[in-house]
Amino acid sequence: MGLTIFQPINLPPSFFTLGFYAQPNNRLLFGWVLAARDVSGNSLRPPVGYIQVINTTSMNINQDGAAYFWQPLCPDGYQAVGLYVTTSPLKPSLSQESISCVRSDLTEQSETDTWVWGTNEMTLSSLRPANRGTEATGVHTGTFSCQPLNVPPPPPLFCLKNTKFDLSSMPSHNQTSVLFQSYSPWIYLHPDEDFLPSSVNWFFCNGALLFQKGNESNPVPVQPDGSNLPQGGSDDGLFWLDYPVDKNAKEWVKRGDLGNTKVYLHIKPMFGGTFTDIVVWIFYPFNGNARLKFLFIKSLWLGDIGEHIGDWEHITLRISNFNGELWRAYFSEHSGGTLVEACDLEFQGGNKLVSYSSLHGHAMFSRPGLVLQGDDGNGIRNDMARSDKFFDAGVAYELVAGPGIEEPPWLNYFRKWGPFVRHDIQKNLDGIAKSLPGLLRKKFRKLINKIPREVLEEDGPTGPKVKRSWTADD
Repeated sequence: MGLTIFQPINLPPSFFTLGFYAQPNNRLLFGWVLAARDVSGNSLRPPVGYIQVINTTSMNINQDGAAYFWQPLCPDGYQAVGLYVTTSPLKPSLSQESISCVRSDLTEQSETDTWVWGTNEMTLSSLRPANRGTEATGVHTGTFSCQPLNVPPPPPLFCLKNTKFDLSSMPSHNQTSVLFQSYSPWIYLHPDEDFLPSSVNWFFCNGALLFQKGNESNPVPVQPDGSNLPQGGSDDGLFWLDYPVDKNAKEWVKRGDLGNTKVYLHIKPMFGGTFTDIVVWIFYPFNGNARLKFLFIKSLWLGDIGEHIGDWEHITLRISNFNGELWRAYFSEHSGGTLVEACDLEFQGGNKLVSYSSLHGHAMFSRPGLVLQGDDGNGIRNDMARSDKFFDAGVAYELVAGPGIEEPPWLNYFRKWGPFVRHDIQKNLDGIAKSLPGLLRKKFRKLINKIPREVLEEDGPTGPKVKRSWTADD
């Protein structure tokens, strides 16, 4: 695959380099690195020396020329933010035009972000602020680290800090709508999907009930805007939502309604206000049962295992406040997710990204196909494919949270969106195991033990605002 390292050149007057940029060769040039200007007179200083971190002269790799990786040694009270790379063993110049160190109070700790390239002797990774969230001040600088293997690590590199963090660089509500209309995802459901998304209002208006512990026989219909839901508190098990009692009405609600689907937007400042996250929340009234791939059995239905009432999924659009460009997108997948560079996304109808919802489980993916949640080619199936069941999230959406946005009552309902149902999971699994040849039963049980409990239990989820990512980074 290989990599290419880029040196910032043709900087505007009075701006200085903080580090080089690196990316793998299997993608088009897509990236950036920040430069800095010293407005106070003592924010930047030239290095006092360099450490050679490693070089590639003796590595058994194809290369256009050897690369020498240098880490600046900074004056007391200053930190290095990036590396300098040369094609000769001569140390770089100590002039500020080569690279600058940043005053310590204008920096924060950084950590590795994404893997860029590596050999059995070294690893290159992009850097990000170690502390991330809606109130964190660390700024993603665009530089990278170089870690030699089997030797002591070099001194740490730092990221920039926004010491005057406010929301002035965030887009206005109108600008947010324009950005979302530009990048809003097309979401494709699997052709065999039985359980469609809907709006929260549709779910409430079609008979959703609020249950209270100790008074289960007297459920209360939920108001269309959720105004009679308990507000705040915690997920204490005292309240939960469920379907209408009537069997036909229950089946109707369970299936959702694609024509009445709406997505809900949470606007978040990230990286010290230099980026805006538009978090796109999608509600499904029901999460269907799981299927398993096990050895030669391509698709094994697991009965009611994996089912639960209420299902919240999300996609995050990370947009630069410097230029309004989409930088990355995050796709939620069960208890985790995947962050994808914009250059690696699929687009449709201009700049609108494409997302695929897995069959029954509704995990979000950037590509169609099969993704297994397991090991050695076995595990829970996530099947994604294009179909005539799809929607453009930009057609029906609502801003529900963010700076200056009035939140709807249902967003501050912190209890479960579905009941906890205790299935005899072991009995179900034993029944499946007994249908297998004796030699396969032990392997089957071993595989099941590796599956997360949230996949195996029927337990309604909490709403978006209770998720860890609400104020943190995805």
